[in-house]
This record gives sequence, C-alpha cells and structure tokens, in this order.
Amino acid sequence: MRIDVLTLFPAMLDGFLSESMLGRAREAKLLEINIRNTRDWSVDKHKTTDDRPFGGGAGMVMKCEPIFTAIEELQSPGCRRIYLTPDGVPFTSAKAEALSKQQHLIFLSGHYEGIDQRIRDTVIDEEISIGDYVLTNGTLAAAVVIDALARFIPGVLGEEKSLTSESFTRNLLDFPNYTRPAVYRGMSVPEVLLQGNHGEIEKWRHAQQLERTTKFRPDLIKKQP
Repeated sequence: MRIDVLTLFPAMLDGFLSESMLGRAREAKLLEINIRNTRDWSVDKHKTTDDRPFGGGAGMVMKCEPIFTAIEELQSPGCRRIYLTPDGVPFTSAKAEALSKQQHLIFLSGHYEGIDQRIRDTVIDEEISIGDYVLTNGTLAAAVVIDALARFIPGVLGEEKSLTSESFTRNLLDFPNYTRPAVYRGMSVPEVLLQGNHGEIEKWRHAQQLERTTKFRPDLIKKQP
C-alpha cells in the first residue's frame, strides 16, 4: 500500500512513522509512506499556503492552489483522497479495515480554520474525524488513522490472531489480560486462566467483554446481532 500525507508539519510524523510496527512495516516494504510538505506546491517566494477568509472572521484558511496542485500531482487511478477534520465522519475500526484494502491513500492535514471549501467539494473523496475535539492541525489525526489501518495489512502484525480478539472486534471491548506472576501484592489472576481449559477460557473472556462493554460502552451493545 502507498500512503501520501500532505501536511505543513512533516517533522511531526518523521519519528512516529519510523518506530515500532509502522517502522518495521516500512522496512519490509509492506507500507510505502511519503510525508509531503504542502508548502512545496506553493508558488510564491514566501511559500504561502493560507489567506484571510472571505466574509471576515478569526484565523486563516488554507488556499486552493497548493492543495489542488499537490493532490492532482500525487493521485493515482482509484486512490482515496481523505481530509482529516473534526466535522468528518467518525473513525471506526471497520473504517480502518476498509481503508487497509486500498492500494493508494492520500491524507490531507488541515490547519488554521480549515481548508477552502472548493477543495473539499472537488478533490476530496471522504472526510474523517478521530473524535469530537479540535487539534491544532490534522497531522496527528492522520497518524492515528494510518496506525489503525496498518494493523489490518497482512504481515504488519507479528501475530495476526490478535486482530480477532482486541477491542471493537464484533463491537465489543477487549477482555482483561494478565501475565506472570500469578499472584502480585495479594492480587491473583482469575483461576480459569490458569487451568489450561481453552473452551472455558474463551467463555470467560467473552463474558468479560460483554460485561465491560455494557458498563463502559452500552451504545455498542445495541449493535450486537
């Protein structure tokens, strides 16, 4: 998969995309991630990418010219062009899995008061929000989406079966996990996990998922088949 990220702050991504799972995936050529500075497509000597909004108001708005030119130069047939914005569609595990099946993604990171609406109307295929809050820019949001979708690309995770049990699989939160020692400061690991009966362990884990989801995310319980 190829991913291009358009941002005014490429240094915010350099370390993040070079470490851990993503760094290994890039080294193994499972992921090609290109960090692009939006200013490289600005044509004036000051590398301007923003201007005052028509109609007045606080802040600045990112201009059409650099972004149109950048996306049109980077895009490939069938690629998905995605804008990270607080007023986009909420990001989910299902969306991450769907994006992981694409061959080429372009992520546009907004800044200031956002981007010119003509960009959104013309060269953006979908808009994604990672939560009901506002960041200084969309670069961190792009990093979150990339990290989440990469987990669904075959070979990226060391143990593929973890995808079937982690939080939000089948709209359930994850079950509690324990490791050695079996007793620590008087706190014991549940006995069922120590007996080696995998059928009983699976039943216990599923019951824990239902209990935790009912308590912390009852909205997900309503989505159960």
